[in-house]
Amino acid sequence: MSIVEPRIDTLLDKTEEDKYLLCAVASKRARDINDMMRGQRDRAVARQSVSEIAEFAGRKPLSLAMEEIARGEVSYDKKSFEEAES
Repeated sequence: MSIVEPRIDTLLDKTEEDKYLLCAVASKRARDINDMMRGQRDRAVARQSVSEIAEFAGRKPLSLAMEEIARGEVSYDKKSFEEAES
């Protein structure tokens, strides 16, 4: 599997050139999207509108997460990710 769009360089630019941070941010956002798509809406509903939820139908959660990161729509606190690793 390879990422064609968005380009990996674009994604790394959004996560301080840290591939591990990119992976952590993308997987967390993909889990939120997956929860939203499966009806387990605890964290996801607080962040998304009904129209945004409908837009995601039929797409892979990780692909959606990567696209959101590339557009700068996903923010993160690097310190909280570093603390979680400890």
